[in-house]
Amino acid sequence: MANTVYQAFTETAAQFPGNPFLCVMPETADIYNIAAGEITYGAALQRINTLKDAYAKAGYGHGHRVGLLLENRPAFFMHWFALNALGVSVVPINADMRAAELSYLIGHSEICMAVALPGRHESLAAAALDANATLALMGPDDNIPPANRPAPLAGQAIGTHTECGLMYTSGTTGRPKGCILPNEYYLYCGQWYANIGGLATLHKGVERMLTPLPLVHMNAMACSTMAMVTTGGCLIAIDRFHPKTWWSTVRESRATVIHYLGVMPAILMKATPAPEDTRHSVRFGFGAGIDRSLHEPFEKRFGFPLLEAWAMTETGSGAVVIANHEPRHIGTSCFGKEEPVVEVRLVNDAGNDAGVDENGELLVRHAGDNPRFGFFAGYLKDEAATTEAWADGWFHTGDIVCRDADGYLHFIDRKKNVIRRSGENIAAVEVESVLLRHPAIKAAAVAAVPDAVRGDEVLACLVCNEPPADANARETLAHDIVKWSLTQLAYYKVPGFVAFVDALPLTPTNKIQRGELKKLAPTLVGTEQCVDTNHLKKRQEISA
Repeated sequence: MANTVYQAFTETAAQFPGNPFLCVMPETADIYNIAAGEITYGAALQRINTLKDAYAKAGYGHGHRVGLLLENRPAFFMHWFALNALGVSVVPINADMRAAELSYLIGHSEICMAVALPGRHESLAAAALDANATLALMGPDDNIPPANRPAPLAGQAIGTHTECGLMYTSGTTGRPKGCILPNEYYLYCGQWYANIGGLATLHKGVERMLTPLPLVHMNAMACSTMAMVTTGGCLIAIDRFHPKTWWSTVRESRATVIHYLGVMPAILMKATPAPEDTRHSVRFGFGAGIDRSLHEPFEKRFGFPLLEAWAMTETGSGAVVIANHEPRHIGTSCFGKEEPVVEVRLVNDAGNDAGVDENGELLVRHAGDNPRFGFFAGYLKDEAATTEAWADGWFHTGDIVCRDADGYLHFIDRKKNVIRRSGENIAAVEVESVLLRHPAIKAAAVAAVPDAVRGDEVLACLVCNEPPADANARETLAHDIVKWSLTQLAYYKVPGFVAFVDALPLTPTNKIQRGELKKLAPTLVGTEQCVDTNHLKKRQEISA
């Protein structure tokens, strides 16, 4: 039995050396300027072992952390698995991150080196300087620079509890939290998916799983990748979701499974129906958040089930729930019922167990002697937050759920103050802290407003040092603020609406009244004091 991700890959490569591990589609290859085609397990292992030896020679070892800013390129996997063999943890870095985010991540994670696209070296170096950190940099094909510090855990055994990855997830009370993910986390993700069965059955050595989701998220990095590694299947990791070419990519890749976000079906359903809609090899889709009114029409039109699931970065597959058996209660927000290996509690506002059809916060844990099996190991440098999340021996998710009379779970809303835009979790406090650095802004509060396609959009309520005098001044200032924010934050976190207000709803202790802000925000859209800046929120392409 493998104790590390590298060992799991090695075992699969021995069993299926000629099977394709990765498929790079021509469209993705053109965007990334890399070769299209398939990479077998045997060929990938050779490249991984060459890198492993080079990293070891350069002094990298157990306890080091290395950042990976490589998007969804094959190089991500090669460097990840090579480093994992040596006990080095990888820190996926979102290519959309900008100055403030990079500086925080580099300082907080204490990465000693980053493998990054050459076009991002300058910004990473500047962020490291701002964080007062020493950071070596290399491109994916460069010679490996010597480690700038000794391996902290050199000589200690590498195993299931060794940190494999450090993944940042948006918090609700401040900066993103670093989730420590051990080898056990990733290995169990693969084992869970391989064995879940039902409508989500995976066949060993034959599956081809297509994901447009980024490797900086647990769904793609842990769930999709490890499902294929565990079963000897082929991962088709495209650069991102392209609505116009999606179905041609699905067909040409011969995908048998797709992973999706709720926003994707909504976009795909807008296209004109065509006879080719069912010309594909997909047996099921795995995801979350589909518009309940589109669920049945989508399945009828495209000919395969969309299996709604629930999980978090913190829970991994230790407490995942999926609607992989009938009845799936299509047309509702049902995400199935837990398997015997998962325990669930729903707790109402009074702190009591919620009754049938009563809303309550979702609490989860793994069944058996180890309730944290398959979960994250904790938040880096934040033991208090880890302890709070595990209060009373249950992981508190912050999600509001209800259970129907038949035992099925239905997602209601998010208790935490998180804006969810196109599958991305955005912490309001993080955006506010960046906005307050703009010289024109005196006070800032951020909230979600409904968006028909993206779920939520970001609206910023701003009090300015010198309020703009008229509509032209408001538009000019709003554009300036958003353009500046795009240099500091990932594009999806930047406000799509900027509302200029005289004052924010505050408590007697000058804290933002989140409830009042939530009510106020939707009423501001379309008024003269609110500027629509959505057209400025475009992904900023960075050359490799």
